[in-house]
Amino acid sequence: MTLYFDNAATSFPKPDSVYDAMNHYNRALGVAVGRGHHRAAGEVNSRIERCRQLAAQLFNIPNQKQIIFTFNGTDSLNLALRGVLRPGDHVITSVMEHNSVLRTVKDLEEHSGVEVSWLSADETGLIQIEKLKAAFRPNTRLVALIHASNVTGTLQPVEEACSLTKERGALFLLDAAQTAGQVPIDIASLPIDFLACPGHKGLLGPLGTGLLYINPEITEQVTSLRTGGTGTNSEEATQPTACPEKYESGNHNAPGLLGLTAGLEFLKERTIADIRKHETELMQQLQDGLLELPGLTVYGPHSPSARTGVLSLNLENFDPQDLSVVLDETFEIQTRSGYHCAPGAHQVIGSFERGGTLRLSPGPFTTSNDIETVVAAFREITSP
Repeated sequence: MTLYFDNAATSFPKPDSVYDAMNHYNRALGVAVGRGHHRAAGEVNSRIERCRQLAAQLFNIPNQKQIIFTFNGTDSLNLALRGVLRPGDHVITSVMEHNSVLRTVKDLEEHSGVEVSWLSADETGLIQIEKLKAAFRPNTRLVALIHASNVTGTLQPVEEACSLTKERGALFLLDAAQTAGQVPIDIASLPIDFLACPGHKGLLGPLGTGLLYINPEITEQVTSLRTGGTGTNSEEATQPTACPEKYESGNHNAPGLLGLTAGLEFLKERTIADIRKHETELMQQLQDGLLELPGLTVYGPHSPSARTGVLSLNLENFDPQDLSVVLDETFEIQTRSGYHCAPGAHQVIGSFERGGTLRLSPGPFTTSNDIETVVAAFREITSP
């Protein structure tokens, strides 16, 4: 049986209810969101609003209408960054960011007159708050930080960074691609202005889904990147100004969002605390097994509580890509190799010249026996 260890890219398998919900939509419903008044349309609309409600409950967001449906995490991040940054604004971000932020910010710097400061990180991928303090300028408009690295799994000091940002009068964007659905996030207690995440990772939904929370106090300041039909106020020639319609022009990914609804319902039943506990126990077992093997370099913090379920490594005399092929073809273990769309993180941990790392990322359905199988495979590969 093939073991899947690439949940940091996209979670697999999904709960059966996710497949059932998408199949039900495609075979029994098939209508667009907010575009009809018949019974099938009513069922679809009800499930879509249930999706917003569940997402609001998951992140403790008071007003579910501030949750915008997007097509992936990159779409969410682009809406936040391009929607709020203007020529002459200063943005602070870090070298640990995914290309979804890195490339977007660089493009804004080169073509829109946005100024950028890049925070460095230590050898584990951890950003230092003192460096964030020193980076603020009078024109700092936004701080954009990844919650946990998709290369090292390192959890960043988000609470401190967010509080400091608010003290300095700037906006805060949290990239929760690797933490949504895996680590508790409480919007009511964290002064976050934007929370961006995909639906297909920890939220256990399908590809083609994403979420962006926008603080209601700044909605007027955030430009929509798309205009067009919303299914509401169709007699008017101007774009709606209220959330979520302001940002949701065009047809939604209805089958995907019904699948995401099912994923969020699964998380509500199992709870984030249970999933986090399961993840931490698996990472402890994985690290304990791998750290004792010769020739392996394991990156990031060694404490599972300081990281998410992401572990990057390199093995002497192996390119990460070749090691991934061996694990797949010989042991039927699916992993990810390369730069993981985060080149700055590899420069920080010293793996850039090696072509990146091999990444292992278990998920909610990974078992202790699966971890032992992976450790046994590495034990065989590293044996003389």
